[in-house]
Amino acid sequence: MLKTSLYKLTAACAVVALLETGCSKDFQDTNTNPAGVKPDVFLADFQAVILPLQNAQRNLVCYINWQYQLQQNLNSDIYSGYMMSPTPFNGGNNNGNYFMMDGWNEWILNIAYDGVMQATADFEKFKSQYTSADLSDATAMSKILNVIEMHKAADIFGPVIYSKFGKPNADLSVDYDSQQDAYKAFFADLDLAVANLKPYVAGTKKVGTAFKNADMIYGGDPAKWTRLANTLRLRLALRLAYADAGTAKTEGEKALDPANGGLLETVSQNALVNYGTESPIGVIINDWGDIRAGAPLGSFLNGYNDPRITKLMAPASDAAVAGQYIGIRNGVAIDAKARYEGYSKPIAKAASSDYFEKGSGKAKIATAAEAYFLKAEAALRNWANAGDIQVNYETGIDRSFEEWGAGDATAYKADAVSKAAPYVDPKAQVAGANNVPAGNANLSTITIKWNAAGGTEEKLERIITQKWLALYPDGQEAWSEFRRTGYPKLFPVVVNNSNGQVTSFIERLPIPSKFKNSNKAGYDKAVATLGGPDNPGTKLWWDKKP
Repeated sequence: MLKTSLYKLTAACAVVALLETGCSKDFQDTNTNPAGVKPDVFLADFQAVILPLQNAQRNLVCYINWQYQLQQNLNSDIYSGYMMSPTPFNGGNNNGNYFMMDGWNEWILNIAYDGVMQATADFEKFKSQYTSADLSDATAMSKILNVIEMHKAADIFGPVIYSKFGKPNADLSVDYDSQQDAYKAFFADLDLAVANLKPYVAGTKKVGTAFKNADMIYGGDPAKWTRLANTLRLRLALRLAYADAGTAKTEGEKALDPANGGLLETVSQNALVNYGTESPIGVIINDWGDIRAGAPLGSFLNGYNDPRITKLMAPASDAAVAGQYIGIRNGVAIDAKARYEGYSKPIAKAASSDYFEKGSGKAKIATAAEAYFLKAEAALRNWANAGDIQVNYETGIDRSFEEWGAGDATAYKADAVSKAAPYVDPKAQVAGANNVPAGNANLSTITIKWNAAGGTEEKLERIITQKWLALYPDGQEAWSEFRRTGYPKLFPVVVNNSNGQVTSFIERLPIPSKFKNSNKAGYDKAVATLGGPDNPGTKLWWDKKP
């Protein structure tokens, strides 16, 4: 549906905010100090630091429906295989078939820079007003929020403005970090965050009012924030496994060291942002009809007889597939919305709540299930304190079943036969054009039951396939892990409108024109770090699997 902007993030603001000049004031007045309250009121009860941190949390997975649609839904959610749009945007030429929508994709960075980085910069600015307060716990939260948001941006574009945010050069250009340098900065910020939180976890410092009241994820629990930081560190460490094995191991073992506070372990520790308002994706699905489930999601869930299917997909309503759990294959030819609008809607009916709920949605940031799958891969790589591979793998499945209220997973974990189901699309414009039959190279044959006698690659595929199911609906992380490992096996687009730039699956998004044109010197330096042209076929720095 792509609504017009009602939110004061102007096109110029995204870049100017990087320089912390006039436009950041507009952002600040609209989001940090709503209604323009008097400064003394604004500073009372730590509101000047609480509001920016809350704004940053709401923008990690943007709470404004049309902005979330452009931030993630019409790129990562689709490329992950979780979802696909039935809407033939731009005459059928759009991100879904690798025709890059520059004006869409700029919103990923608009929100990353203005919605998160500028918000945490405002936190830092106003923090100095509270001279008698120790805000080191809130500072830790700020650093973790930056890492959550900006590692996603780096995993989409490669180079990003992170360590130099708000620090213009003499010519007013702003330098990007290469993706490699950005990751170094992410690890450094996680170091600071965990160090700041340790005395609060130990009880030698009392949790501050600002930290407690700003926290939309854990309600002011420093131990859970520490576990989240360590889980993020392990996520990022494994991302580097093929590009920089030494750093990956060092950072991964730091995350796994129990002395540092542990990982997410229980479903009650799952990191979910409580919007306190409607779910943006719920509106996109149910009110606008612009997104439906992806074909690979249905293929795995159907083929595995997975009890989570009723939690993640709704039965189709189209007469041709009525009652089936069937998604749309990526990059298919779509002449009209009506062709596929009746395929399965993606849903997210977790045991604790409906993440896509109309009145009070939640954004999924990281979970205990993911943490156990991360540990399983770390154990596969023989990292210290990673534990037993099979125990981690099976516990990851258990935690995911618990998250979704899918019952006992014992029988599922023992299934050594079931495989992904072939995909048949009876509504293709050309009969059979979209099908993925049994024996097709793009149809996964990995089974569920752990096979200790299997080779390293078989074990990795099994871990990542179940991790992919557990990550839902976090399309960004699922797409990143697919690019890093090649798993799970997904279906390539049927129509590829990249003009030859993408030969298989999309690797990244080009840096949008707005950020090229407003910061040409910075952009030119950034592109030099890519190792290839600034197009969707160039692999990211960490994408080095042989």
